[in-house]
Amino acid sequence: MNSPVEPQKPDLQGRKVLIVDDDRLNHRILTRILKPEGLIIEQGYSGEDALALYDTFSPDLVLLDVIMPGISGFETCRTLKARHGDNLAPIIFITAKAESEDVVEGLAAGGVDYLPKPFRGREAMARLRIHLQNRMLHEEQKKLVAQLSSANSAKNKLLGMVAHDLRNPLATVRGLAEFLRDDGQVGKLTADQMDLVENIYSVSQSMLEMVNELLDTSVIESGELKINPKPVNLVELLERSVTLNNINAAKKGSRIRLKAIDLAALLFVDGPKIKQVVDNLITNAIKFSAPNSSVMVEVSQSAVDCTVSVLDNGPGIPEDEMHKLFKDFSQTSVAPTAGEKSTGLGLAICRKIIEAHGGTIHATNRPGGGCTFMFSVPQPA
Repeated sequence: MNSPVEPQKPDLQGRKVLIVDDDRLNHRILTRILKPEGLIIEQGYSGEDALALYDTFSPDLVLLDVIMPGISGFETCRTLKARHGDNLAPIIFITAKAESEDVVEGLAAGGVDYLPKPFRGREAMARLRIHLQNRMLHEEQKKLVAQLSSANSAKNKLLGMVAHDLRNPLATVRGLAEFLRDDGQVGKLTADQMDLVENIYSVSQSMLEMVNELLDTSVIESGELKINPKPVNLVELLERSVTLNNINAAKKGSRIRLKAIDLAALLFVDGPKIKQVVDNLITNAIKFSAPNSSVMVEVSQSAVDCTVSVLDNGPGIPEDEMHKLFKDFSQTSVAPTAGEKSTGLGLAICRKIIEAHGGTIHATNRPGGGCTFMFSVPQPA
């Protein structure tokens, strides 16, 4: 029968421990316990020593006596905590006083554990090993976060550069296709030629929209989204959006209607960005609704916020897929009704814009079919 395999202990070789105690005998005892583990040890004999040695020695763990000449261990711990915050190495108090009130005071000061005197070698090393291992794990997590942050920044930079370099040629292709389609200077096109031009225009327009969404995403994720709030007449903004989007809706035989409302006050928002959100919600409503559908845009207001709702007559969103909405590159199983393209970025961009305004955005299925997308932004105080 095979003998059980013992769990591997963490390698503590080279890790640094600062021992601070006014009793030299305690130093010798603790040194004998720690040395076999390959730990590097520095010694201090007062709270003042601890404060000076911490910055020069940069320990991975501190063993700190409570009662010493000068400042106490608790006061020393509080000072170190104030200086180093969450980056402070674990501090374990070593003391003969281990009453509950002492434990509470020590933990409140920033310590993580107590090591009672007299020391028991195996127990002491087991406690130290746990806290050193947690410290090592914390360091690895910090390194990983830094690496991920650097990689994400590089990704956003590359994404922005690629999208920016693609946007101009795509806009040129779209413009040329529009020129061929609408300008008679090149001569009359045959039906087949016109069909090709329409396809070029449609595909280049879809690609341009995707590139713009990628650019928006790279800007937002890089932390460069800037909101410039100004007084905005929301009704006028919605009327412009509905009028312009009705041009594209007419291609599917659909119609967008705005339910009139007399808002009592101007909203203090970034008008172009709020319009971007409204345009996206209306475009999605048309995209996922059947031809010849009706889309309703409604507004409601309360004492604290103003809500814009876009109601469509599409198939709705499966309840088990609702969590996918408003996330980057996330799409549901619901497909556009006329083969329109989607990056899965539009709603994620909307969410980030609305949250930057201090608002909320969500979607709900309508009882009679279809879906309602709505966002709320705070009313001016």
